Amino acid sequence: MPTRRDALGVFLLPFACAPHAAPKAALPPPPPKGRSLDELARDEDYWAEVGRAFTIDRAAINLNNAAVSPSPAVVQQALARHLAYANSMPTAHALWTEAPALREAVRRQLATQWGVDAEEIAITRSASEGLQICQMGIDLQRGDEVLATTQDYPRMLTTFKQRERREGIVLRQFKINVPLDDPSKLVALYESNITPRTKLILVTHVMNLTGIITPVRELVAMARRRGIPVIVDGAHSFAHLDFKLSDLDCDYFATSLHKWLFAPLGTGLLYVRRSKIRGLWPLTAATEDLTDNIRKFEEVGTRPEANALAIAEAVTFHQALGGARKQARLLYLRDTWAHRLRAADPRVRLYTSLAPRAAGNIVLIDIDGVDPMKLWAYLWDKHRIQTGAVVRDEFRGLRVAPNVYTTLPELDRFCSVMETVVRQGLPA
Repeated sequence: MPTRRDALGVFLLPFACAPHAAPKAALPPPPPKGRSLDELARDEDYWAEVGRAFTIDRAAINLNNAAVSPSPAVVQQALARHLAYANSMPTAHALWTEAPALREAVRRQLATQWGVDAEEIAITRSASEGLQICQMGIDLQRGDEVLATTQDYPRMLTTFKQRERREGIVLRQFKINVPLDDPSKLVALYESNITPRTKLILVTHVMNLTGIITPVRELVAMARRRGIPVIVDGAHSFAHLDFKLSDLDCDYFATSLHKWLFAPLGTGLLYVRRSKIRGLWPLTAATEDLTDNIRKFEEVGTRPEANALAIAEAVTFHQALGGARKQARLLYLRDTWAHRLRAADPRVRLYTSLAPRAAGNIVLIDIDGVDPMKLWAYLWDKHRIQTGAVVRDEFRGLRVAPNVYTTLPELDRFCSVMETVVRQGLPA
């Protein structure tokens, strides 16, 4: 009887392949039937099969998936296949005659999976590009204010600061006290910081530093009543939390697909509500006939189409996992290590709430008296454990984010090292 590993089919006998051909990768196996989300989140046999779909080196432990996630083998092979084809054909024909139809298929696939119209989805190169299209493309006048928090992504704050210097707009930021157990309070906090000059709001769906989940739909509704557009930074929510774009009822949303969707590096998505496309200027110039066309945001010149076309395999991989199952597993992994370390010693502090629906699979942890930059370097240099170091005025620590391929023994290894540091400090 075939085992789950057989069903995964990540590795085939080399002699069954064409000479020098890579083994054919496959999707994760179907999950066992009759299991609740919580039960499946704890099924280590199933998630071990999922982990085998990736080509990661288990000598290192990657807990920095909030930065960027690796792609499974099936996505890597699709990327290589599309790139090889473009270089085997007359390249101009492959890029400008054949690729556009495939790109449209990817656009429809993304739109269908996340519940919006394909004519509202642009395929970009990153969340930064999509967000900057919105940030630079919405008309503002001198003295107009943009509202954001100190936890919004630095590149996006830099974008508004450039508009400050160049056009005389004003960026207003406010702090969020963390850990935040009740994110619903954020709506009132944003509203209390609105002034008569507020003309635009930047909102991060899942905060990249502390994992806070912002109630986007409620916040957008509040701002809409005031006539203020909202740009949603979804870099860390898309394919991490289980939701549809239509659930958010927002007008502007951008994300990176090389994070939680596991798409190739250099891929992103921009959603613009159809009625808002005309009024949003593209970041790079487009012809006038594209004024109402979502594709005007893709006019960036010659680009490798392989990256965008391989998104199809990443979406299919995500569908095989299931958004709800994936989210449940990520939260289970988070709780496994975070609760253990929080209980280890009073000097261990979490700046991320573990309350239900308060945060995602991104946690900021600090050990009082231990320099987070030195701890970050120690974990990597001595133990090959990769995390992210955060040093800010309002908080500091290590940002930790496991992934679906992370194993419980790997989390145990991380916790054991951290517990030793709590007891003994960092080696001199």
